[in-house]
Amino acid sequence: MYGTIVDGRGAIAGLVAVKNGSDLEHLVKESEVLTGIAGRRFVVSGADRLVYRVSIGGHFLEVTRLGAEDEPVHTDVVTLEDVSQHHLGAALRTGQLFTLAVD
Repeated sequence: MYGTIVDGRGAIAGLVAVKNGSDLEHLVKESEVLTGIAGRRFVVSGADRLVYRVSIGGHFLEVTRLGAEDEPVHTDVVTLEDVSQHHLGAALRTGQLFTLAVD
């Protein structure tokens, strides 16, 4: 399998790697500007392939865990500084957080 580079980020099979918290914030804003739709979907690689929708509101992130049918399962509101304590932060630290490239 071959990977590519998208805006300095590694991309494998159409998924773009998220490098850190500021990258997460940038990717959400990028998607919102380019698509006009609030938030962006992220996936945690691993056996469960958990999917989240992240939206930005002021100085916080609204992180919604999505189920198999993309239905909201649970929503957390976390500050940008506290994202490292969330499941997304754990995925960031281990290099397991990805999103689809925006067309």
